[in-house]
Amino acid sequence: MAELTDPGELVAAARAGDRAALARLLSVVERGGPEARAVGRLTHPIGGSGYTIGITGAPGAGKSTLTNALISRVRADGDAVAVLAVDPSSPFSGGAILGDRVRMQDHTGDDGVYIRSMATRGHLGGLSLATLEAIRALDACGWPWIVIETVGVGQVEVEVAGAADTTIVVVTPGWGDAVQANKAGLLEIADVFVINKADRPGEAETRRDLERMLDLSERSGWRPPVVATTAPTGEGVAELWSSVSAHRAHLRSTGELEGRRAARVGDELLRILGALLEERARASAGPELADLAARVAARDLDPWTAAAELLPD
Repeated sequence: MAELTDPGELVAAARAGDRAALARLLSVVERGGPEARAVGRLTHPIGGSGYTIGITGAPGAGKSTLTNALISRVRADGDAVAVLAVDPSSPFSGGAILGDRVRMQDHTGDDGVYIRSMATRGHLGGLSLATLEAIRALDACGWPWIVIETVGVGQVEVEVAGAADTTIVVVTPGWGDAVQANKAGLLEIADVFVINKADRPGEAETRRDLERMLDLSERSGWRPPVVATTAPTGEGVAELWSSVSAHRAHLRSTGELEGRRAARVGDELLRILGALLEERARASAGPELADLAARVAARDLDPWTAAAELLPD
């Protein structure tokens, strides 16, 4: 059988359960460009039922092992789950390093689990835009739970995790003070805090620091719970899943779920607009871009004036 390449055929096959077609569909999304936009036009009208969970935290916090344990908990309920593991790009190929997938080998061969690594470069408009398109594709293909696991807590990772319906922020005992958490934007995006590796010394102090930080915050409505887990043994994972379920129920009962999603659509439209404008600017600038860059480098022209000259009338 010939390999499917048409976006419409790929979407239809992926929705019918063809995992190879789903893999190719996500590759199209990750590359970006006109084909990815065609996929977005096809998947947007048929999505909307999936629920997205973002998992972020500093490297070494055990996010992948925790995600693995969370998958097991979801599968215990009989639900299917897809995972987007957002990895650092390979310095050689630009592709995703597959460390996260290695840690999730427990679910190899389970048709109710789909795990995909995504690279952090190569997509015009940024990783957050590519991730949103991938979420939309998985949602349209019928995956009820979609987990995004990010590599760290930089600005890109915060943006990606913030694209989820429920965001889990993972810390470890001795994680540092609340000032650093605020700098990273964790307080703003966290719906659930997890103290992973809770069998290590310092869990009580870390919980106290987080609760104090929450006491001083100006957030109203939902107060993020603080859950202690030890991912390799599964300890605390049931409580974490209960907290996620409680947050989903809260969002639905208050109408906040629709509000959050509407706000994210607005942000996504701005990102798409920026990507299209950048694409158009690169295509139309030509030699003029190099000439203006040389003048800016020589201090004959400031960058703002140079950029304005590149704008169409």
